[in-house]
Amino acid sequence: MENGQIHIYTGDGKGKTTAAMGLVFRASAYDKKIYILQFLKGRKTGERITSDKFDNITFERANKSKKFFIQMNDKEKKEQKAEIKEIWNKINDLLENSDYEIIIFDEIMGAISNGMVEIEDVKELLDNKGKDKEVILTGRKAPQELIEKADYVTEMKMIKHPFNKNVSARKGIEY
Repeated sequence: MENGQIHIYTGDGKGKTTAAMGLVFRASAYDKKIYILQFLKGRKTGERITSDKFDNITFERANKSKKFFIQMNDKEKKEQKAEIKEIWNKINDLLENSDYEIIIFDEIMGAISNGMVEIEDVKELLDNKGKDKEVILTGRKAPQELIEKADYVTEMKMIKHPFNKNVSARKGIEY
């Protein structure tokens, strides 16, 4: 990919992962090689199921648990942090030595805010990503330091959401 950029999808509204996956499926149509690393999500999601149908998309989870982060106890959170550290250690090599053109870090802002990933490590990764990689970061509460490094920043703002009426997340819509 020529002139790789950094994207951030953030905010309290629905659509951050959806926007990133829209970009993934658009790029996939042009045979771009894509790597997705999803943090803090445990259940089976539509994006995971669909990604597995494409040969040019690699989808990995930094969460072997079937639980979302907010459902974990302290022991599980500690295990989660160790798992993320193990995966994170290979990310720099992936950026430097792979032919992936688009790299998605889905829900990385949550991993940062929950102390699972250090912001300094993310900044270093972005500084060293290479000119040929497009990197997309998603999640609520993007730190200003990352916003300043990004080329695209989109904030999803919640105006109204069924969750406020006690409507549970629905398969194929919210996950």
